Amino acid sequence: MSAIFESLPGIEVPVGGIAKGLAQMWADTEARGGAAPGSDDARAMQANFVLLLGFGTTPDDARAQFQTVVRFSQRYPSRVVILCPQRDGDGAPEMRAKIYGECFLGKSKADKRCVEFVILSYPHAAREHLENQVSVCLSTDLPLYYWVHRFTSCTRVIGYRYLLARASRVMFDSATAPAEALTFAWPRPEIVRDLANARLLHVRQSLGQFLSRYPAEALVAGLETVTLAHAPAFAAEAQVLLLWLQARITGCGENQARFGLNPMPAGAAGSFGLTFGYAGGKKSFAWRGDLATGHAQFEADFGTGRTTLPASVSLLPADTALSEAMFF
Repeated sequence: MSAIFESLPGIEVPVGGIAKGLAQMWADTEARGGAAPGSDDARAMQANFVLLLGFGTTPDDARAQFQTVVRFSQRYPSRVVILCPQRDGDGAPEMRAKIYGECFLGKSKADKRCVEFVILSYPHAAREHLENQVSVCLSTDLPLYYWVHRFTSCTRVIGYRYLLARASRVMFDSATAPAEALTFAWPRPEIVRDLANARLLHVRQSLGQFLSRYPAEALVAGLETVTLAHAPAFAAEAQVLLLWLQARITGCGENQARFGLNPMPAGAAGSFGLTFGYAGGKKSFAWRGDLATGHAQFEADFGTGRTTLPASVSLLPADTALSEAMFF
């Protein structure tokens, strides 16, 4: 993980001098004529944000997630702490710190949004001091959001009990998390959100809006199968989308439908293909979506005539998916 720490931007400072370092960083930025928070702006932060970069993270991936948080903070100014745990025997034996700050100007100088980063690299032996260090970096009067990225063990994640206890939301991405993450007994499951589910917001809205045109009884009467085909790259999204479909269809009324995933062959066109199978073949529903082109199409007949409707399909960008998972 020392490679992760080295790959991220920022100025290295003594761990005990983070607050002083941030103040000096902004003073130097202002002296060079750059955008920096004034005395009032310094308290304009809206959230505390902690990002844990798990052992599955690479330097390139770490930089990509760093930029995701920067883009998020353009809309929601945040105080960010990035945790870079070290494997045993990897990197320096003591905790190290970096600081980074950036301000974004809107339509006027009064519309200024700033983000502060503290990046901590630490060996396992320093974990006992981590809680104190993180708490010093965060603002006590702001909500805390905790994102665990590419972690290799849920058990390791719940070792950070201070963060789990204080967080308003805990986020992970089932596309990069261990398979156990979806069924793990999280200490506070009501605050846990899957970013794969958040990315599907527009897909869920499109499907829900189309199907809501029909009576619930027409949707479930005679329904035998619900099959979701997916491209290999979207296995995680397909799994959470099928769970969403199962919950919604079950809510329409009693039925005996079987739900299943069907991976598409590598190289097959499209990203998703959803079909409902009905007894007797008198009703039908199919939806196909291709994320590469942004095009989708509905074909349905629930006993009142065949309907064909072109539509759009897309996933939320990473920073927008973060806000969806955090606030909704």
